Amino acid sequence: MKKLLLLIGFCFCNIIVAQTTVSGIVTDQSNEPIFGANVYLKGTYDGASTNEKGAFNFTTEETGTQVLVISFLSFETKEISLEVSKMENITIQLRENVDALNAVILSAGSFEAGENAKVTALKPLDIVTTASALGDFVGALQTLPGTSTVAEDGRLFVRGGRAEETQIFIDGIRVFTPYSNTTNNIPARGRYSPFLFKGITFSTGGYSAEFGQALSGVLELNTINEPDQEKTDISVMTVGGALGHTEKWEKGSVSFSTSYINLAPYLELFPDRNDWIKPFQGGQGESVFRHHFENGTLKFYTAFDITDFELDQESINFDELVRFKLNNNNLYMNGSYKGVFGENWAITSGLSYTRDQSKVRIIDDRINSLENSFHFKTKLKKNFSNRFKLSFGAEYFTTDFDEEFENPFVPKVDYGFKSNLIGAFAETDIFFSKNFAAKVGVRLDHTSLLDKTTISPRLSVAYKTSEKDQVSFAFGQFYQNPNSNYLKFNTNFRPENATHYILNYQYVHDGKTFRAEAYHKEYNNLITFSGDFPQFGTDFANDGFGHATGLDLWWRDNKSIKNVDYWVSYSYLDTSRKFENYPVEAMPNFATKHNFSLVTKHWIDKLKSQVGFSYSYSTGRAYTNPNVGGFLNEKTKDFHSVSVNWAYLISQQKILFFSVSNPLGLRNVFGYEYANQPDINGTFQRMTRRPNADQFFFVGFFWTISDDKKSNQLDTL
Repeated sequence: MKKLLLLIGFCFCNIIVAQTTVSGIVTDQSNEPIFGANVYLKGTYDGASTNEKGAFNFTTEETGTQVLVISFLSFETKEISLEVSKMENITIQLRENVDALNAVILSAGSFEAGENAKVTALKPLDIVTTASALGDFVGALQTLPGTSTVAEDGRLFVRGGRAEETQIFIDGIRVFTPYSNTTNNIPARGRYSPFLFKGITFSTGGYSAEFGQALSGVLELNTINEPDQEKTDISVMTVGGALGHTEKWEKGSVSFSTSYINLAPYLELFPDRNDWIKPFQGGQGESVFRHHFENGTLKFYTAFDITDFELDQESINFDELVRFKLNNNNLYMNGSYKGVFGENWAITSGLSYTRDQSKVRIIDDRINSLENSFHFKTKLKKNFSNRFKLSFGAEYFTTDFDEEFENPFVPKVDYGFKSNLIGAFAETDIFFSKNFAAKVGVRLDHTSLLDKTTISPRLSVAYKTSEKDQVSFAFGQFYQNPNSNYLKFNTNFRPENATHYILNYQYVHDGKTFRAEAYHKEYNNLITFSGDFPQFGTDFANDGFGHATGLDLWWRDNKSIKNVDYWVSYSYLDTSRKFENYPVEAMPNFATKHNFSLVTKHWIDKLKSQVGFSYSYSTGRAYTNPNVGGFLNEKTKDFHSVSVNWAYLISQQKILFFSVSNPLGLRNVFGYEYANQPDINGTFQRMTRRPNADQFFFVGFFWTISDDKKSNQLDTL
């Protein structure tokens, strides 16, 4: 009996010895206790939760070195490897998870829109429901602060920069000819349909080191990864028609759209001031092929655009009308792959090809041009933790440009250039806390045509001052090669240069967004030349300079008024340049000091309709009056533009759409053309330069055929 009692006692002692107590306290970085954190030994059921004082306590039979796991929502999970016998009365401090939805974001100089944006300024589908945009993504972006209204041109002019200083990318790959071709005083449009893009990032300055060859801004368009359903879209419009279809299968899909526009019937009903020999007509087509692999997605995007028209226009320097004829064929192809490999590595790679051919006639001059351009880029990204991320990559640009000039009075001339550029970049995202983050990068470019190498440092920091607002700052050096209008005549240049400084404040809460952004840009090495325009024999130089300083304000609210969404933007711009053939430093004739936009959208349940209204205002632009001494010595009158639209839901899959631009018939002036020689009174006579189409009336019927009969067509408009 004594032996049995001794054996039981010995076993009981072994059990007591085998049990170890694990205890401690869990706090945040401010040493405040965390209530409800989970604490356990990895690979076991031994653990506990912390109490209101952050304390935990449990016993375990495990021995030796073990891993203690501590986790809590919105904090980083922490693992501690330690001898179990030493896991007693320990203090553990958790760091906030910087991937949380309310974490700070680097927003200086950037508007994001889409399904992946933490703060959405414009949704991609805002583009087609903005009255003034007329379905063009560029038109919708012109309602954002930082852009100047240059209505007769139609392209993006950002913070005192020319349109050529803002580059456009699709899935990270450069688009060399993003705008349709046009003639004087008829605005260009973006070539690509907004329906194929899931997100847009519009950077008005201070953008990532990943992007180069842009002095003012970058527009990133990202195509849809996977459409939500199979469908067919049919559109019948007053100016043409369109057809689109999406087909899906297990590991991929294909989408295509095609459209045809002919303004002849429209001009018969609403004639303008031009004498049209062949009214504008054009055909467009786009397609996206997607295939999903186990660790990535391959996308192939292609688009073509054909434009053809001929007209006669007035000019004060010619007794007869000036003949202008254009035929343009444009092809763009873009292939990209995005995937993951290894441990927390991601790769993005792509290639684009552009072929743009134009045949232009101006009076007796005939100019035929052909451009072939390639862009290849690969980027690698490694997430070492959710606090430190590194990305780096390289890219290659090549352009082969040829032009032919022919005139009955001079021999035919051929000229052009071949340009090759190699770029490399590296950038780190560092999150010091949920409230403080920085992006530090550097970019290197070498252009063989100019035989120059440039280094561009980039820096962005952001600090979250509360749950609703934050401040951020961005700095960067940016370089860009001279455009083809100069390179085709001369290649003895240095890259043009701009330095950006941006200070941003942003407030986001309950459907309301407010942004205020102050900036300053310094320009150097801008191209200057002699004469009225670049040509053979022109004297070129790289001694231009300038600055742009301003303030951009933005407010959007979709909650305060039931069924109403609106945004307001205002920009103040103080800028001057000594470039091109300017004799002195002056405010460019494409820049405006004050710009204002108001966009509203209202859904009316009883009428099953959405009505929209847009208003734009800008102060006058500078022009030179040769009858008064000085350069760019006077201003045009202020610009006003009103647009309205109405979308009526006939059924869940049919919609009728009306849009009218300038219904008030406002006669905006963009500048004046003066006679080359004075009249008998010694006065240079002038002609007003106005848009050729003061009003535009658009009616469209859209019909979507899909398996989802309950889908609301207004949700896709």
